[in-house]
Amino acid sequence: MSGVKQLVFPELIFMDEFGNDFTKYFQEVYEIFEKDFVKSIPSFCGVRVSAQKNPLVDGLYHKTFYHITHEGEIENSRTPDFRRMERIRFPRFIIENCPNSELLVWKNTRGRDTRILIFNEEEKYLVVLTERDGFYLLWTAYVVDKTHTYNKLMKEYNAYKKANTA
Repeated sequence: MSGVKQLVFPELIFMDEFGNDFTKYFQEVYEIFEKDFVKSIPSFCGVRVSAQKNPLVDGLYHKTFYHITHEGEIENSRTPDFRRMERIRFPRFIIENCPNSELLVWKNTRGRDTRILIFNEEEKYLVVLTERDGFYLLWTAYVVDKTHTYNKLMKEYNAYKKANTA
């Protein structure tokens, strides 16, 4: 693959680097998110990507931050997911490195929303953007660690690819 830029993912950030102090770790992870999505704006294929701020969680933190660092079905009861937090630098990196042959990109529809899915198989990491009028919204990002979820994503990707190359 000459001429194709090989992706080198950013370093993970671990809680033990902060003396296993969750408060310090959480603050550092949030500051990285804030730097990547609030104080500067990334773009996906030339279109800006925003992070949803409201409703603020605990009156302080962007809603999107919780979606990419916490897990759980009930919005107000999400719990920290250390694998997501460790990869806080991945969403912007992936967004800004599209297109790249190491990133699988496809669209799907959820309700009335058109979503852009960006997946790196080696890292097993997925970023989901939602199309808005004139911009994208970072919806979520996470490690795909369940086989059935991976299989579902690959089935959806292959169907999208087949439908768009016919």
